Amino acid sequence: MEDIFELVRTTEVVSNEMVIAWTKLFNEDVGVSSILVLSVLQEHGAQKATDLALAYGYTKGAITNISTKLVNEGYVVREYDEMDRRIIRLAITEKGEWLLSKAREAGIELRQRLFSGLTKEEQQQYTAIQLKMLKQLKG
Repeated sequence: MEDIFELVRTTEVVSNEMVIAWTKLFNEDVGVSSILVLSVLQEHGAQKATDLALAYGYTKGAITNISTKLVNEGYVVREYDEMDRRIIRLAITEKGEWLLSKAREAGIELRQRLFSGLTKEEQQQYTAIQLKMLKQLKG
């Protein structure tokens, strides 16, 4: 059982350090959660904030804060439904697309740096382990 706790602890430390390293490399005043929201909007189109909160595990308050900041910075716009003006969707802007691209470039650079320290065999083992764990999570 101790081995599992050590594995979990090490995984959490690596994950936290990756976020810190990405934040330094990215060097923009936007956090990982905001980038994840922009990515969803780019991939799936305009979304209601409540749908984003439910689908991705954010509280309504958190998604409100994220979306307000993204709107204020011009990365996202609020679109009102023509049939029902009470329905508001968030949509990514050109500026948001640019920011997302920059964030992805920083992520690629970070991952290349991180995984270049592994041999090809270790990279293959790591991939196999991650896929196995993903399968466990999805049932």
